[in-house]
Amino acid sequence: MRLVPIAAACVALTLAACSTAPPVPAAPSASASAGAPIDAKAAFARLKALDGAWSGGIGKPDGPKAEVVYRVTGAGSAVMETQFPGTAHEMVTVYHLDGKDLLLTHYCAAGNQPRMKLARATENELVFEFAGGTNLDAARDFHMHDATMRFPARDRVEATWYSWGGGKPDPNGTARFFLSRKAG
Repeated sequence: MRLVPIAAACVALTLAACSTAPPVPAAPSASASAGAPIDAKAAFARLKALDGAWSGGIGKPDGPKAEVVYRVTGAGSAVMETQFPGTAHEMVTVYHLDGKDLLLTHYCAAGNQPRMKLARATENELVFEFAGGTNLDAARDFHMHDATMRFPARDRVEATWYSWGGGKPDPNGTARFFLSRKAG
């Protein structure tokens, strides 16, 4: 099957990037807090403010090189995040509001498209949880399941993508990005 080699390549890329990193933390619990709570519209505004090019490390701040571009599109109705732009493993995530909810769809190199919904938000952290997807069986297939974005300082983002496989968390496929805004 064509998806098996793609999924294996995605996992291999993530494993190589994270091989020297400290252990990946578990997905944040419902009690995690990082500042005053905000609503989906404020969280979306926070994402829109990321517009531009970012670079940094994978797995740890000085880990293998990562490039990410955030672009506001659709007359301001969506934010498109492109990881590894221009490479064979380029992936796109699109964030948008749906009524009072903030959603994302991640177009993964594994060949599936998990959807996530904002579960909790503060001024310094956005936590997304799995809400379905296409081209995947969540009880069986490898996929990104949850994501957390932290904003530790102005012009810095730490994003963690939590993977699942076989219906349970798969810490070997989890990816952490430590990004800083590129000057320019």
